[in-house]
Amino acid sequence: MEAIAKAKNVKISSQKARLVMDLIRGLNYSEARELLRFTNKRAAGLIFKVLESARANAEQLAQLENVLVDVDELWVKECYANTGTTKFRRRVRPAPMGRAYRERRHYSHLIVVVSSDKREKTQRTKSKRIAAATEAAE
Repeated sequence: MEAIAKAKNVKISSQKARLVMDLIRGLNYSEARELLRFTNKRAAGLIFKVLESARANAEQLAQLENVLVDVDELWVKECYANTGTTKFRRRVRPAPMGRAYRERRHYSHLIVVVSSDKREKTQRTKSKRIAAATEAAE
């Protein structure tokens, strides 16, 4: 069973949110939760809320389908941050040669998918690169 949680137009750039999302992708729910609690990034608090919402959505979906879902069996299947709307403020910043740039606000959409299905045995990309490099060396 999969559950999705989305937070739209969150006031953080998607590049900064992706740094934290890469940390929790593929982890168990409890491990991801603890990692977000102790990560010293501003995006961690926002992603923590989305992860909690995904867990609550999974429990509600399980209740509707009369299925038992253990929170310890949930894991982060997918998580990503897409760029949201870019709003221009009515303020200007000085630019070279007498020009002026408008200030931009960067927003993003945060999406987390948790699943209770069994994981497929996959290696991480880093270990695949290491294995390929050792085979090429031999």
